[in-house]
Amino acid sequence: MIREDQHTEFKSTFSDEVIETLVAFANSKGGKVLIGVHDSGEPMKDYSIGTESVQNWLNQIKTKTQPSIIPDVEAFEIKGQTRIAFVIQEYPVKPVSFRGRYFKRVKNSNHQLSLSEISDLYLKSFNSSWDYYLNNEFSMEDISLEKVADAIQKMRERGFRIDDDPYGFLLKTDLIRAGKVTNAAWLLFKKKDSVMTAIELGRFQTQTTIKDSQRSKEDLITQVNQVMDFVKKHINKRVTITSSPENQEQWQYPLEAVREIVMNMIVHRDYSSTSDSVVKIFDDRIEFYNPGRLPDNITVEDLLTNQYKSTPRNKLIADFFKNLGMIEKYGSGIQRIVNQFQQTGQRIPIFENQGAGFLVTIFDMTNVEKVVEKVVEKVVEKVVENISSNQRIILDCIQVNPFISINEIAQAAGISTRKTQSNIKKLKDLGLLKRIGPDKGGYWQLVKRE
Repeated sequence: MIREDQHTEFKSTFSDEVIETLVAFANSKGGKVLIGVHDSGEPMKDYSIGTESVQNWLNQIKTKTQPSIIPDVEAFEIKGQTRIAFVIQEYPVKPVSFRGRYFKRVKNSNHQLSLSEISDLYLKSFNSSWDYYLNNEFSMEDISLEKVADAIQKMRERGFRIDDDPYGFLLKTDLIRAGKVTNAAWLLFKKKDSVMTAIELGRFQTQTTIKDSQRSKEDLITQVNQVMDFVKKHINKRVTITSSPENQEQWQYPLEAVREIVMNMIVHRDYSSTSDSVVKIFDDRIEFYNPGRLPDNITVEDLLTNQYKSTPRNKLIADFFKNLGMIEKYGSGIQRIVNQFQQTGQRIPIFENQGAGFLVTIFDMTNVEKVVEKVVEKVVEKVVENISSNQRIILDCIQVNPFISINEIAQAAGISTRKTQSNIKKLKDLGLLKRIGPDKGGYWQLVKRE
């Protein structure tokens, strides 16, 4: 039986809602609208469609959309009755509008696009990005050629052969064109501070009590070190005296991973948004919030399993950071962050879309109890009488580190691996836990109880 889904919708009759849905399909991955069919999938009784009606509907679709779309018309049978379907493929030039409004398909419903989503669709249609475009508000007077020269020197030290002066370098790298400044050039080398790059930094004693704060508004390259300096100022460092000339230092969080998070935040930020990036440092965690959600075709699960194709929001900026050696290659940053936390024995960060942005939360390995204090109760509240103390510890461990191994769980619970495996099986049987993917490369997932 046919059902409504991300690529299929039923309509009892032709109306503007049909055109809206076709526009949503055109802005997404394509789809079809079946005319003369109830939401239940049953055909409308005594419903007939004439040839002239279909032609009239096609004319309406053409005149009410911009750029104009003309779907294919297909006849099909449902329970012995003939109906028609309008079929539209993903449109190559997006976004398509219906009477000045833009829609996309999300699961089995249409959602109106925000201004930033409209802009993103347009730029992707031309294989471009926001930072590539010229900004008439700025000129070369707003660019620091000294900062450009510093960047050139760093690239030369990395083996790049660059014979151009700063201005010629900007021309060759498309950072300026026809004497005009791109968004990327201004963000990377601006002379003056600006709220357009503002990052709010805070050290929080509680959710509402701030012990220290700072606001960074400099160019993007400078901001990396500014944010890292603020983080290092407010996290702990343990020094171990050894027999070697140099003492060993261990930070509260793996600094390489933190730096990777900060660079991802700066490089992939949606600078067309009016929201600021925010870094909140608490006793037991750090939260990194950035304007700009994951692209629709990438999920958090894709990030964690490294099953996605990198699509930088700011292509020129990402490329420049790569040439400076500040990022290694596109699409590998999240996996490196996860690996570095695992190598230091700490739980992996939580990555999530939040509102119109993306949030990364990292946790302090010395504050396990505080982090998971109330998490498991929500998951097991309806079957709490069936949960042993060891099983609760197992759920705690998995909640904070979905990639944790059975040996690591056994060590945390203080029981054998055999008992750990037995308890995991019971949790699976209770419907509280499941394994996603293979033993190697997969991860655990808690199942919330309604």
